[in-house]
Amino acid sequence: MTFREQLCEYGRRAVELGLVIGTSGNLSVRDGDRIAVTPSGVALDKLTPEMCPIVDTAGRLVEGDLRPSSETPMHLAVYESTDAQAVVHTHSVFGTVVATTMTELPPVHYNTLLLGGVVRVAPYATYGTPELAENVRAALEGRRAALMANHGGVTIGATLEEAFEATRVLEWLCEVYVRAAGIGTPAVLTDAQLAAVVERTLNPPEFPRA
Repeated sequence: MTFREQLCEYGRRAVELGLVIGTSGNLSVRDGDRIAVTPSGVALDKLTPEMCPIVDTAGRLVEGDLRPSSETPMHLAVYESTDAQAVVHTHSVFGTVVATTMTELPPVHYNTLLLGGVVRVAPYATYGTPELAENVRAALEGRRAALMANHGGVTIGATLEEAFEATRVLEWLCEVYVRAAGIGTPAVLTDAQLAAVVERTLNPPEFPRA
């Protein structure tokens, strides 16, 4: 499957899972100095491979007829400052709820570690601007996911599949927190408890053979 075909496939999945509505959200995947990105103004479940433009690392259009996503500057900033090979940006419901009310997503479950640690909320800035790109870059430092205040979420990965799975984990964590907060005050895991999970993952117990 080509990178452009991957954008179509995961764009369709994002719509099916309710992670985006209308023409919101955008995805990209990198191949060296070439970055395939979803186009501006096209619903992600309506994409065809030839619709997806390709830009270079400076944001110059090198292939395709449609205008790249307005969030391309953010994608480029992420590629410049991380080891990401794919970026997924969505406007998921629970992620956006948390992003409008919190400065970070509290670690209510150890799956937080799958995203590199406590998920930060990047300060609000107008979409498509250098300010937003810089805010997201800072929020992603040492992480695989970040939320964007009053906006949505962004995740990264070594592949588009990995970045998309991080998006699913992020939305699940946000939903758990929001639903828990509707019942009472969610219990938050301590640094020590999270460190214990890391230790157990790195050194799983051995089971004796029968």
